[in-house]
Amino acid sequence: MHPEDAGRLVSDAAAGDAAAWKELVESFSGLVWSVTRGYRLNAADAADVFQTVWLRLAEHVGRIRSPDQVGTWLATTARHESLRVARASTRIILTDRQDLLDSGLPGEHSPEQALLDSEQAALNVDRATQLWRALGQLSARCQQLLRVLTATPPPSYAEVAAALGMPVGSIGPTRARCLDRLRRQLAGQVSRTS
Repeated sequence: MHPEDAGRLVSDAAAGDAAAWKELVESFSGLVWSVTRGYRLNAADAADVFQTVWLRLAEHVGRIRSPDQVGTWLATTARHESLRVARASTRIILTDRQDLLDSGLPGEHSPEQALLDSEQAALNVDRATQLWRALGQLSARCQQLLRVLTATPPPSYAEVAAALGMPVGSIGPTRARCLDRLRRQLAGQVSRTS
């Protein structure tokens, strides 16, 4: 979306135009989701962050300094909210209550997990699974960058820079290095399964 169009939509949405608000959400939802999911939040937390970002825009839509840069504003807000939620979800609460300890998820070596592992090993892993597995082996920074860059519609480099807190000039070279690592990971997987 052209910055002028984005600025017009923000101004119209601030004036109460529901159609403009709907177009903003449709145009930038992919960007917000990709930033949010890039922080590896679970589905519920990612949905909460997504809603919070749009709530923040609704609260501040009339006060955004550069309405034509709303994508950058949304990406930055999504990054901040994702970090806030990620930090909060990593807190550990110690307890000696056995009923709480027993209610957790099955362990890594549970019979259910062993069965799932053996079934997975027996299945022929399709290309999409190989890609996700290879992506998961990349650094967190590469995973975030590649997820944000694949948002629909594609974000501008300014929006990517705001979402990830990196200089615009380093996005292209970093992307190239990350894709090269991904290609090597995939080539390694193919040679292991052949």
